[in-house]
Amino acid sequence: MSSHHGKTMSWQVKDGVMELALHHAPLNEIGTAMLEELESFAQQLEGAQGKASALIIYSQLPKGFSAGADLRELYAGALLRTAVERVAGVRVFLERIHRVLNAIDASPLTTIAAVHGVTFGGGFELALACDLIVADKMARFCFPELRLGLIPGFGGIPRLKRDLGNGVVRDLLLTGRSINASKALACGLVSQVAGEGEALNVARSTAMQVIKFDRMASAAAKRFLKPMPREELRREIELFCELFMRPAVMEGLRRFVESTDAHPYLP
Repeated sequence: MSSHHGKTMSWQVKDGVMELALHHAPLNEIGTAMLEELESFAQQLEGAQGKASALIIYSQLPKGFSAGADLRELYAGALLRTAVERVAGVRVFLERIHRVLNAIDASPLTTIAAVHGVTFGGGFELALACDLIVADKMARFCFPELRLGLIPGFGGIPRLKRDLGNGVVRDLLLTGRSINASKALACGLVSQVAGEGEALNVARSTAMQVIKFDRMASAAAKRFLKPMPREELRREIELFCELFMRPAVMEGLRRFVESTDAHPYLP
């Protein structure tokens, strides 16, 4: 499989490990351009079986892994549509991103997210689709969607419920607070905490360890340990679309876009 260098991300396979590098400035916001390349990547991921045993996803940007959905693009597109058209458009987007994240989630490869800095919203949900999260000690995790009158829409709630205790899930979702890498390790959200700037190196060392094992056995263990919450994922899309219909959401997006901060939800 050939390597790929796109506008928002790049990927390659080397020594049995596939690496996906995100580099969509300013902070890997997931909008139309990034989604299109993620879809291309998902197709390549399926063909990587037999050539790679592990996948590492990381960001090349200094500020963090990802700030989540491209809310400015979402708002600009919504302004030109009726409420019904807005919901239809967001449903299509959500179904597309769910297909990508489900492909990563269910891949027989062992998948590792190497995160640092801001890991918010949809970026957090991308990391949650992976089997393991290796976090830089300065990483922070947050779901700020409730500030917009929404819920996470890229599969975050079902995957959190699958992986963590309800107390942690409720705190993340209902308070909108961010948690640091140490707390994320303590609650089981991340598997390893690395020194500042070392998450990718630790992820690569981890990948070298996991590729030693038989692929069929590893894939079987993954299916047993990590069932896909497909029904809850579909319900999440429906609930997100119901909430997105409300004028309060457009007002929340407007305040976000008009904020003088680069990203008003960042710490």
